[in-house]
Amino acid sequence: MREPGVDEHEWAARWEDLQGELETDPAATLPEVGRLIDEILEESDYQQDVDPEIDRELETAREVTERLDAGATVDPGDVGAAIAAYRTVYGQFVTDRRA
Repeated sequence: MREPGVDEHEWAARWEDLQGELETDPAATLPEVGRLIDEILEESDYQQDVDPEIDRELETAREVTERLDAGATVDPGDVGAAIAAYRTVYGQFVTDRRA
């Protein structure tokens, strides 16, 4: 059995590593950020349709991530919007949980 807070500590460490990578290669890093967010949501037992703001942020970010994964050319502004959306979700599930 894991100790309470271990997941949050691991998520925070991975998140910080990914932030540096987002600065140097945002389009290539975005799918990994998406995988981390999905893991956080799964471990947090997130239920869709409970928080419309989070659902909208996830929809925005996942749509861009899927396009990148498919090899499509994605406007840098869309990548930036997806990064911002994932940051909002991360803040909701990790940063805000600590408060």
